[in-house]
Amino acid sequence: MNEVDVTFPGGKKVYARINDRVIHTDQTMENGGEGTAPEPFHLFVASIATCAGVYALEFCQAREIPAEGMALTMTYEWDERKQLCERFNINLRLPPGFPDKYKKAVIRVMDLCAVKRHIVNPPEFIITAD
Repeated sequence: MNEVDVTFPGGKKVYARINDRVIHTDQTMENGGEGTAPEPFHLFVASIATCAGVYALEFCQAREIPAEGMALTMTYEWDERKQLCERFNINLRLPPGFPDKYKKAVIRVMDLCAVKRHIVNPPEFIITAD
């Protein structure tokens, strides 16, 4: 079983240890934090964008297509009433010289992102307290 250990170092900071890495989060000053790290929701959003980016990068690397100049932008539409994202829009800016024949394929590969797949097919959550 995989494990994430969470600690509370003070203020509104919450840290997550995964294997030998620690991910720091904090709240903005407006939300009572010190603003020293991203909020957990922003890490969630960033994980979607960076996951799609990894898939695009690996696609290029597997085909020896230079990735210099490639960039990805993701926007999301927020529903204030529901307090949920309604849509994520991911746009990959292809690097110069990217072969047209691979454009649809790289989009399909980005759609395989593991983070996105967990949203589309959500796992069961079991929450307990000791």
